[in-house]
Amino acid sequence: MKHRRIPSHRIAIAGAGVTALVAGAFTLNSANATTAEPAPTTLSAASADKLAGTLLSDLGDEAAGSYYDAKERKLVVNVVDEGAAEDVRERGAVARVVKHTLAELKSARATLKAEATIPGTSWSVDPKTNKVVVTADSTVKGAKLEKLNKVVDGLDGRAAVERVAGEFKPFAAGGDAIHSGGGRCSLGFNVVKGGEPYFITAGHCGSAGSTWSASSGGSAIGTMEESSFPGNDYALVKYASGVDHPSVVNLYNGSTQQITQAGNATVGQQVQRSGSTTQVHGGEVTGLNETVNYQEGSVSGLIKTTVCAEPGDSGGSLFAGSTALGLTSGGSGNCSSGGTTFFQPVPEALSAFGASIG
Repeated sequence: MKHRRIPSHRIAIAGAGVTALVAGAFTLNSANATTAEPAPTTLSAASADKLAGTLLSDLGDEAAGSYYDAKERKLVVNVVDEGAAEDVRERGAVARVVKHTLAELKSARATLKAEATIPGTSWSVDPKTNKVVVTADSTVKGAKLEKLNKVVDGLDGRAAVERVAGEFKPFAAGGDAIHSGGGRCSLGFNVVKGGEPYFITAGHCGSAGSTWSASSGGSAIGTMEESSFPGNDYALVKYASGVDHPSVVNLYNGSTQQITQAGNATVGQQVQRSGSTTQVHGGEVTGLNETVNYQEGSVSGLIKTTVCAEPGDSGGSLFAGSTALGLTSGGSGNCSSGGTTFFQPVPEALSAFGASIG
């Protein structure tokens, strides 16, 4: 791609001179324009994610994240100079020139991890605000809140704190209910490994060697072979012989959603979650690569959403159409008043287990 660079000596001009140059530039562009600016391309969430991957790779350090505008069906890409913005527009996306580079936001995350890993907090880069959004639940108060605010205040505007009601905790008590040792979680997705049938669920639901049934006290339908929590939040259960394992999600209305592939979520994407406690609910993806500090330990790389969930929904399915996106991890709130819920990305779990959707 051709980049039109802004010379560094022009950027260094200060004060009123900058204002004059910018105003003059708009006047000249309006007077002399002979061709219209390319119109953004209308995209599905999947197509936007694919284009975002290509653009972010091509732009390198000039890009500062992206998100999907579901209402307008447009991809929005953050950039740090006007030359990169022109490239983005030429490729069919909406360009936003922002203040903070991804490197600056990554540095802010590193500071938070080193100085403010406080149970009841989470953080991720929010491309809509071009900041690291630090979320604190109701347990973060007193000295903990003072410490958090002090660290964030020292990040020079690269981060902001928001509060949520309730407590961040794993939703152990989806699709269908699965039971083990008196606890209940939800099945995520059916998968195949080495030609054998398995399913994936949340790692905090149980440990390797635990047996699982479809009803409390019922006969075993599978045995958990691998589990990871905290750090990650995924587990792999091998089905017992003779158990049906269609690649579908229960929609709790007499129908199911066929699942044909796994994919990555996109900020702004509309998604659905199925779980054994609250059944099916929808919402929006609001963050990626979220670090969540549960009381039990930190989990990184999660998807943040506005979808509600409650205890027993853990491990359940986050999906968009026929694409598997995540496994319900935890969050705050409930499905009466709403809440924030985090999900373990499915592609990462499949890669760790050497499995595939099926």
